[in-house]
Amino acid sequence: MTQFDALLFDFDGVLIESEASGNRHIADYLTGIGYPTTPEQSMARFMGLAGKDFLAAIEAHIGAPVPPDFQAARRAEDERCLLEGIEEVAGATAFVRALPASLPRAVVSSSRVRWIATHLEHLGLRSAFGDHLYSGAEHVTNGKPAPDLYLYAADKLGVAIERCAIIEDSPVGATGAVASGAFVIGLVAGAHCAPNHGNRLRAIGVDAVAHDFNEVSRLLDL
Repeated sequence: MTQFDALLFDFDGVLIESEASGNRHIADYLTGIGYPTTPEQSMARFMGLAGKDFLAAIEAHIGAPVPPDFQAARRAEDERCLLEGIEEVAGATAFVRALPASLPRAVVSSSRVRWIATHLEHLGLRSAFGDHLYSGAEHVTNGKPAPDLYLYAADKLGVAIERCAIIEDSPVGATGAVASGAFVIGLVAGAHCAPNHGNRLRAIGVDAVAHDFNEVSRLLDL
């Protein structure tokens, strides 16, 4: 049995490869309207952000207001992904399916519940989390990098945050996770993670870095 009483998963970039695909789309869009941007720059500047924080980061990057059609373009891309699905981060599905049935777990994501639930369905993991799908855009006033979403999920699971382990991939998410007081694993298994990504997460204060889900299992004593 794991040394922790509950497990909290970020979603994008932890369970599905949406960080890589989403930031490619953002980079292509911005480049197409005259603001040359690489996927790597997009990931470095926007990864893990949502809502007004995401839009503010876009405006800071281009030095201008968000173009009128940007959100429509993002919605269209999201709908395409919801219909077609996005591949898992390598090993994610098998890891979740192998968890002890008695171990409480939740998704804690900046994305909305519809996005989370639909992609869990694509992966065949929807039943693994029950109703414990929590969105920084829908369940708390202050999303990541605030710790509020993690504290909210721990409370819903009935587990003290200090007895939770959190799996995060983005600097934004890791910042909030560390501030929550949980044990934080920085996962660098996704296609979006550059060679120095683990060092970025260590600098934020994660308790451990895992390069794949086998390392996560070892860290959790699973």
